[in-house]
Amino acid sequence: MGRVLVACERSQTIANEFRRQGIEAFSCDILPCYGGHPEYHIIGDAIEVSYSGNWDLMIAHPPCTYLSNVGARWLIKSGVINQERYMLGCQAKDFFLSLYNAPIKRVAIENPVPMKVFDLPIQTQIIEPYYFDEPYSKKTLLWLKNLPILFATVFNYPVASWTVINRNATIRSQTFQGIANAMVDQWKCYV
Repeated sequence: MGRVLVACERSQTIANEFRRQGIEAFSCDILPCYGGHPEYHIIGDAIEVSYSGNWDLMIAHPPCTYLSNVGARWLIKSGVINQERYMLGCQAKDFFLSLYNAPIKRVAIENPVPMKVFDLPIQTQIIEPYYFDEPYSKKTLLWLKNLPILFATVFNYPVASWTVINRNATIRSQTFQGIANAMVDQWKCYV
C-alpha cells in the first residue's frame, strides 16, 4: 500500500477514513488538527510537504476565501477592483496551482466555483453532498489528475444548502463523511 497526503485538512475526515481502511494517510495544515489523531497530522506548509514526501495520492483543499465566486462582491465595489484582495486572490491561485502541479502521480483538488478573473484550469467534475448520502447541497468542484471521476453512491434530495444554514467557516469547509467515504472507496485502489 502507498501513502496518501490530505493537504489543507484539519478535520482529518478523509485521512481518518483512509486509515480505517488500512492505508497510510496523513492530514497536513499550518494549524493543528481537530480530528482526534495528531500523530497522523503534519503541521507545516502543504506545498513543502507535497513536494518533499514520497506520496502516491494527494487530496487537497486549498483555501478558497479569495478565489471563490462567493467573494466577488468584495473584489469589485462600485466598479473598482480592490487591489489588495486581487493580489491575495493571485497568491491563492499560485498556491492552488502549486498543489495541483505537485510531483505526485495522482492528485485531486477540491474547491468551490472560482471567480473567472483568476482563470483557474477547467474542473474535471462537479459534485454535491447529496450525491453521497448527505442531505445538503454545496456545489463542489474537483480537479483530478490520473484519477477517475467520483460516482454518486446514494442520491438524496437536498433539504437545505449547507453554506446557507452554516455560517461557521471551519464547519462549513469540512468534507462531508459521505464524500470522504466515496473518495476512499473509489480511489484506494490507486494508492
